Amino acid sequence: MKLTASDPLRGHLSVAAAYTIFGLNVVLCKDIANSEAVSPYVLFTFRAIGASLLFWLLSLFLPKEQVEKGDLWRIALAAFLGLFLTQMTFLVGITMATPIDSAILGTLGPVFTMFFAYFFVGEPITGKKAGGVSIALAGVIFLILNTVHSGGTSATTPLGFVMLLLNSLTFSMYLGIFRPLISKYSIVTFMKWAFLFSLLMSLPFSAKGLLTMDYGAVPVPVRWEIAYLIVFATFIAYYLIPYGQKLIRPTLVSMYNYLSPIIATIVSIWTGLDHLTWQKVLAAAAIVGGVILVSKSRAAKSQIRV
Repeated sequence: MKLTASDPLRGHLSVAAAYTIFGLNVVLCKDIANSEAVSPYVLFTFRAIGASLLFWLLSLFLPKEQVEKGDLWRIALAAFLGLFLTQMTFLVGITMATPIDSAILGTLGPVFTMFFAYFFVGEPITGKKAGGVSIALAGVIFLILNTVHSGGTSATTPLGFVMLLLNSLTFSMYLGIFRPLISKYSIVTFMKWAFLFSLLMSLPFSAKGLLTMDYGAVPVPVRWEIAYLIVFATFIAYYLIPYGQKLIRPTLVSMYNYLSPIIATIVSIWTGLDHLTWQKVLAAAAIVGGVILVSKSRAAKSQIRV
């Protein structure tokens, strides 16, 4: 069906909600990693198992949809880039990087997505779009430099740098390349297969940890954090992202990545760990202005199927 006037708004709201969840996800993943109770590989497999079960269970209550055999390998590739590599590089990378380096490297996603969308799905790079990405990028880096402090003598390792760079690249490729495939099927059908494939990909890396892990030694707060990651940061967020991809363009979807530092700043101010300054207000205004400018750039019409 054709897009209505309200569809872009629903796309914006769904992606904004997903990246708000991701903003809290960063804090929880770092806390879980610091607890050393669960390895990054096992944590990813937990998320893949939980999301697979939830999406396949949900599919039982929806009309049955057949996936073309030729599309299964494409969904597997999308799962490899957008789920497996993206989450694994992030979970490993944050244990080897300072907060300021991980935050700055995370800002590269919309830039990468803009170019991937241009080359693979023909999304034009207009003056408004390039300007909006640049303004928002400047705003988020300004915010990070005025908010995040690495502290101590720790430094980002070369492997940590590579992992976080790959994290931005792989998710940008997922957003920029697979919009036509995602639009072809319902979200539940696409995601149930994608998470099943990502689960199978993770098992060779996590099987030993799953068998030898001391489950009783996992602190109760960490268990609740893992539950949040499975239900909200995986199942719900990864439903909202493809929903938004059907309604707004890949570059615009990726721009909401800049919500994460804003969410982190708001939480810090709310909890008394930080305070509001003119630099933070200016940075937030630049980020919001950049997103608005990109949303006003020329775009091709898309089909929606949810």
